[in-house]
Amino acid sequence: MAARSFDVIVIGAGPGGYVAAIRCAQLGLKVAVVEREHLGGICLNWGCIPTKAMLRSAEVFHLMHRAGDFGLSAEKLGFDLDAVVKRSRKVAGQLTSGVGHLLKKNKVEVVMGQGRLAGKGRVAVKTNKGDEELSASHIVLATGARARDLKGLEADGDRVWAYKDALQPKRMPEKLLVIGSGAIGIEFASFFNTLGAQTTVVEVMDRILPVEDAEISEFARKQFEKQGMTIKPGATVRKLDRAKDKVTAHIEAGGKTEKLEVDTVISAVGITGNTEGLGLDEAGIEVDRSHVVVDEYCRTGVEGVYAIGDLAGAPWLAHKASHEGVMVAEMIAGKHPHPVRPESIPGCTYCHPQIASVGLTEAQAKEAGHEVKVGRFPFIGNGKAIALGESEGMVKTVFDAGTGELLGAHMIGAEVTELIQGYAVGKTLETTEVELMETVFPHPTLSEMMHESVLDAWGRAIHY
Repeated sequence: MAARSFDVIVIGAGPGGYVAAIRCAQLGLKVAVVEREHLGGICLNWGCIPTKAMLRSAEVFHLMHRAGDFGLSAEKLGFDLDAVVKRSRKVAGQLTSGVGHLLKKNKVEVVMGQGRLAGKGRVAVKTNKGDEELSASHIVLATGARARDLKGLEADGDRVWAYKDALQPKRMPEKLLVIGSGAIGIEFASFFNTLGAQTTVVEVMDRILPVEDAEISEFARKQFEKQGMTIKPGATVRKLDRAKDKVTAHIEAGGKTEKLEVDTVISAVGITGNTEGLGLDEAGIEVDRSHVVVDEYCRTGVEGVYAIGDLAGAPWLAHKASHEGVMVAEMIAGKHPHPVRPESIPGCTYCHPQIASVGLTEAQAKEAGHEVKVGRFPFIGNGKAIALGESEGMVKTVFDAGTGELLGAHMIGAEVTELIQGYAVGKTLETTEVELMETVFPHPTLSEMMHESVLDAWGRAIHY
């Protein structure tokens, strides 16, 4: 049977792949997308979306306990974990079906199966109806990544969970150990801690949320400890002794080892790229530490083959994958897009309090040779934050002292995952402090703190 021919074949239908496919189709190209499991990928099905649905339930539960602060009363508070999970899965399912509709609307051919490179311009697909071959002059690899397992800490779905297990918990943990304090680990720690689990977080680095600005990390640690979490930075889980109803973790810190007995462990120690079975070696595509090596335009070095999203390395963010997908689609169509700049990609963590950032941390800016001006503004100085009952938080901005260039912005507090985009737009427009100072921010809003933080960098803050 002859290979079916397309202009572009995309392998993987996550937030990178399906967006690349749709943009290619919009530009008049004939497109096929190959997906082995779920349209929408990990993000829609087992990542960004279902976790946010669960975290929203935890947030509402937290607010219910604070009813008295708002002049309200609530009695017999409780939760149904199965119902929380059911809502989360329903949200994910709704969005997955939406992706299928979008692909159909844009006349993208969807082929469900396992795809691999099978020679120049060819993709072999193993489907439940047999093998099929597709051909195209351009192939986009968008197979994403999965949770990384460390030897001895592997998830078993029973007492030791990976993120998929934590999204469909078979029980409510009483004593929980979370290994790793990146976004995934902290979000699950925040969720289960809010629902009442006695939660311990172990982080091998010297502080939690190690990719964030050090000041924000320290603020977060204090908030989490105030909420009852135990935080252990600079510590390593050396082994897990698994029993029928418990796990004993051996945690090493400062040359000493202690034992911690828990009923549940969540392993969140990073991710590894889905490179297996793609035929990368045979195609001559370079892989480094489980990620495909690409240039700033996501080109692999093999003509006509691109890699985007988590498969192509950090930052491991859905919105980065989507923008790379659009960039690659426009290049294939003969346009001249700008490369996606890592320093302009915002990152968000949806714990309580929320954390968001874009650009360089204060330490990174100094290491890069900048003389910096730093501004800060606390939530306690903002009328809207006080009215919301959310007075714990901070906005921090980092500027080049000489040019006024916005180098980075870092936030912790209520709704900062929505606020950060203002600074992301500013970075894309290459703004300086002057434009930000002259921008009128509406009152009363949380966004006013963004203005005040900029003003503070130049000693001009008004309200604090």
